[in-house]
Amino acid sequence: MSSVWPRLETVLSRVSKPARYIGCEDGALTPRHGPGIVSWLLTYPDTYEVGLPNQGLQILYEILNERPDAAAERAYAPWVDLEAIMRSEGIPLFSVDTHRPAGEFHVLAFNLAAELTYTNLLNCIDLAGVPVRSADRRAHHPLVAVGGHCAFNPEPIADFVDIAVLGDGEEVVGEITEVVADWLASGREDRHEVLRALARVPGVYVPSLYEVTYRGRDLVAVEPRFADVPPVVEKRTVADLADWPYPRRQLVPLTEVVHDRLNVEVFRGCTRGCRFCQAGMITRPVRERPAEQVRTMIREGLARTGYDEVSLTSLSTADFSGIEEVVADTVSDAGCGQVSVALPSLRVDAFTVGLAAQIQRARRTGLTFAPEAGSWRLRQVINKLIREEDLYGAVESAYSQGWRRMKLYFLTGLPTETDADTLGIAELARNCVELGRSHHRSPSVTVSVGGFVPKPFTPFQWFGQNTSEELGRKIGLLRDELRRARGVQLKWHDPRATLVEGIASRGDRRIGAVIEQVWREGGTFQEWSEHFDLARWERAMAAHGLDIDWYVHRHRREDEVLPWDHLSAGLHRDFLWQDWRDALAEVGLPDCRWTPCYDCGACTGYGIEHVVASPLPPAGGSQGTGVDLSSGGEVPVRLLERRPPAEVPA
Repeated sequence: MSSVWPRLETVLSRVSKPARYIGCEDGALTPRHGPGIVSWLLTYPDTYEVGLPNQGLQILYEILNERPDAAAERAYAPWVDLEAIMRSEGIPLFSVDTHRPAGEFHVLAFNLAAELTYTNLLNCIDLAGVPVRSADRRAHHPLVAVGGHCAFNPEPIADFVDIAVLGDGEEVVGEITEVVADWLASGREDRHEVLRALARVPGVYVPSLYEVTYRGRDLVAVEPRFADVPPVVEKRTVADLADWPYPRRQLVPLTEVVHDRLNVEVFRGCTRGCRFCQAGMITRPVRERPAEQVRTMIREGLARTGYDEVSLTSLSTADFSGIEEVVADTVSDAGCGQVSVALPSLRVDAFTVGLAAQIQRARRTGLTFAPEAGSWRLRQVINKLIREEDLYGAVESAYSQGWRRMKLYFLTGLPTETDADTLGIAELARNCVELGRSHHRSPSVTVSVGGFVPKPFTPFQWFGQNTSEELGRKIGLLRDELRRARGVQLKWHDPRATLVEGIASRGDRRIGAVIEQVWREGGTFQEWSEHFDLARWERAMAAHGLDIDWYVHRHRREDEVLPWDHLSAGLHRDFLWQDWRDALAEVGLPDCRWTPCYDCGACTGYGIEHVVASPLPPAGGSQGTGVDLSSGGEVPVRLLERRPPAEVPA
């Protein structure tokens, strides 16, 4: 087995953060390469410090290395300084585990968590010595696979990948390994043969086996070229997280990374039904990990890694059944030591005084709440059914237990949003600071605002995204309103980057040429503000005769073929359309874990039901909404009230 280490070691003194490239982390595994073993290079197309904490990559790393027929190593995108040296001195992309050249692996698998990493994907493929376009690859080249949330619309990168995996990867990576092993054993002569075999694996999409038809600029159809290729590719769903207690050996880096703590996934999926949230839609149904397994993973993980902080991860961690008991047991367990507990993705209507009290018993971590919209009206549109009272109650709970600073996250550019909704963000922030002054001398609130991108497989997939100019105007409104607000700090995401995210997330295969041109012009690390350049994207769109307004800003028709219609996240299209109509009518739908099924398709289509430890809704929020559905109170939520919507908003 070859290694680039002798050449790499001599150049590391010339780059920033050389620890990114040496591996040797606590928890790293020793892969076994050889005949009959399928080798995977699991790659995160961003820097080491961003990619190392990724749970999905670490889970597959362990699962594959436990198999007798597989070996897995890891790679991350080299920063621009090392890339320049690699290209000038002929050093290929390499694994950090054994520094094996990427081109020697059988499968190059990329975790795609954000669309702005697409140019890095191409860069890594090229650095591996593999043709960037799949049509140019031959039998001796590695198979290029992608997974993650972006894989639910892989069409913009369809010309560059061999396979895209939809949904959970724990089971399907083993099935892919078996298909590839059979192909290798047969002599690895016909690349088309293995792609046809992989297309028959549930959850695996092979773009080259589908014909795309356009009429003018409209997409007409994406259809299989062969009878044994499925017309619709369904996602994979792991039925029970208890069967997959990974990672067992979380990696402990030698250098600073973005989330440097023990991470334990407590459940997967979400049924709150927030209409803007792709993750909540595509990961249904809810599957909770047994509380005792969570405790064991925390105890053993802390003992092995030496961390003193654990993050309980999910899309809405405070919704986990018995969360207060799990946190209390963790901070009281002598085997865990003096540990602090972080709960990301907190919903304000699930955050209680009791939970705040348990968290603050150890070192306090930051608190981030996500009201998402500045008014109750707009929160009904997006189905984020939390009232001002819910937010103020959560903030009061936190301040009363000693917190002085917190962060509030909002979106701007949501459907039907008005300036009054935007200015409501400022009012909520000022009121939260005032609540803090009754407990502390100088409380502070950081307001973080992101531009809304309508994502595939959400009810808002038909909505036309706000222009970057309009998003900038709304940010300006907020900035002016908060200019003299004591204790409030405003941060926002660059609206120009939001525009490019819209191009990459909602596009069809024609966008692939745009991504390739931006990459060839040097446009890597587009998630990093110092490297992002909107002008490159605008030039590339114009060069290929593609209209930004048509791809991003226009509203889609009900009967329009969407680029991802031949793929399935398990959600019925008519359910999503009805939910879009309900949004425009400001109709809310409560959490379906505690209400009759809405027949979205996520459970019935796969024969899987929600896995929750408690059959009852959480205390303090009727049916899990945080809204008293029976009182008809001062600002009652309108539930299941079907009526024709208003016109699609401009």
